[in-house]
Amino acid sequence: MSTLEIRDLHVSVETKEGAKQILRGVNLSISSGETHAIMGPNGSGKSTLAYSLAGHPKYTVTSGTVTLDGVDVLAMTVDERARAGLFLAMQYPVEVPGVSVTNFLRTAKTAIDGHAPKLRTWTKEVRAAMDKLRMDESFAARSVNEGFSGGEKKRHEILQLELLAPKFAILDETDSGLDVDALRIVSEGVNRVKETSDIGVLLITHYTRILRYITPDFVHVFVDGRVAEEGGPELADRLEDEGYDRFLGAGATA
Repeated sequence: MSTLEIRDLHVSVETKEGAKQILRGVNLSISSGETHAIMGPNGSGKSTLAYSLAGHPKYTVTSGTVTLDGVDVLAMTVDERARAGLFLAMQYPVEVPGVSVTNFLRTAKTAIDGHAPKLRTWTKEVRAAMDKLRMDESFAARSVNEGFSGGEKKRHEILQLELLAPKFAILDETDSGLDVDALRIVSEGVNRVKETSDIGVLLITHYTRILRYITPDFVHVFVDGRVAEEGGPELADRLEDEGYDRFLGAGATA
């Protein structure tokens, strides 16, 4: 069993007006096999948490700790975090012109495992995973995310998740911009990974609609850069009915 431990995490971001504090003491513990949903209004710090865990240079950790099985994550480079077992599905996946999906996936798998997968076996795995995600085989030869629709980009993110098999997946608003069919396909992909591994999932979302497909074990409400309330799946239902108004007396910040 693995554990991702976040303790008293404070993070700032550089703006035109100078450094701005975003996270103000986040505490969170995620174990293998658990699904944690992070919910909250716009600007509450949810995506900042995701990118800070992944090591985005835009964000500066000013205090606090993040450990993976007791090892200091914050001391790791971005690629070291990936090899340690952290995976980030981005809200806005970037395009990589000139790099095919096939080459990207095999290069990533090689970097994480430390050795290249056998080509024949790997090709079968990629095709099988693409078929489950209803991705046409032609996508394998296309440049990463170039010309992809929003739904296609998100399915490609889940394709990476299935093939790279991380210890912990951070899914930053994976439901953003998806229609009903694409949401179901993407959710089914996440659930397949959960059913076939002991992956821990940190699912960041504004809305409860994805939680109809991916059932969380724990729900954490983010407001003003910290966890304002925690509970089980029933908390998401309450948020659906009541919204975030009761948390916003002091107002949320970006």
